[in-house]
Amino acid sequence: MSTVLAFDFGAARIGVAMGSTELGIPHPVETIAATDNDTRFSRIEALIREWQPTQLVVGLPLTEDGEEQDSSRLARKFANRLHGRFSLPVALVDERYTSAAASEALNQSGLKGRKQKTALDQVAAMQILQSYFDAPPALSPLVE
Repeated sequence: MSTVLAFDFGAARIGVAMGSTELGIPHPVETIAATDNDTRFSRIEALIREWQPTQLVVGLPLTEDGEEQDSSRLARKFANRLHGRFSLPVALVDERYTSAAASEALNQSGLKGRKQKTALDQVAAMQILQSYFDAPPALSPLVE
């Protein structure tokens, strides 16, 4: 059984989820609310030490048409930094509609409006991780 950490990368916050490949069920971990890389990567390093993942997954934001955009390039850069700093494989997963789906899931659970802010990024990271679990690994573009 191996652990996977997934990240919903954003300029202000990074949602983190984890799951095991054996169960294929994602769980929320936390939201890293920091804009400076030192704080972000320090916290990510602590999470990697705690969970000891064998795989990292980063959501890749694409346009509705599947095209890359500025945020796609930032997510790729983040994924490359993760790979470079922690020497772990990093898969990129199409994250189209994950924030909307995460918001809808939170609405259905009774958490609405501004109250969603603290959980939204974690739930989006869970959806990214679920997409990774559901898709054959050969279809997930890897960062090398």
